[in-house]
Amino acid sequence: MQITRIAAAIFCFGLAMSLTASEKKIKKSDLPAAVQKTADEQSQGATVKGYNQEVENGKTYYEVELTVNGHSKDVSMDADGKVVEVEEEVALTSLPDAVHKGLTDQAKGGKITKVESLTKSGKLVAYEAQVVTGKKRSEIQVGRDGNP
Repeated sequence: MQITRIAAAIFCFGLAMSLTASEKKIKKSDLPAAVQKTADEQSQGATVKGYNQEVENGKTYYEVELTVNGHSKDVSMDADGKVVEVEEEVALTSLPDAVHKGLTDQAKGGKITKVESLTKSGKLVAYEAQVVTGKKRSEIQVGRDGNP
């Protein structure tokens, strides 16, 4: 009976992993021309850390990982080079009070180690934070109003 449960759990885990996004590191030369152009525009004045290709729900996206003025910034683009999402590191102290409180409440005493603003289609939609509680790492997210 125990072996059947373990086998079922492994199967479900494998199925879940196959349905989630798959990301792989690529070289700049692997980017489609339109994506390469947008990546060059977005990386002006920044240091490029790398490029990724990701397939999510059957669609291919490309990401350029940047360091801008000492903080991280990841720009995701579709295959046509259109920017679809930007995750940019921000200081916890620079956040609006409601967002700071919302993240702190969700962290439940854990240490917030990194905060990023999340912009989709040019609009700020949320803030994500990495949290360390003991040896456990997790990620939390709140909207612009500080609510989960």
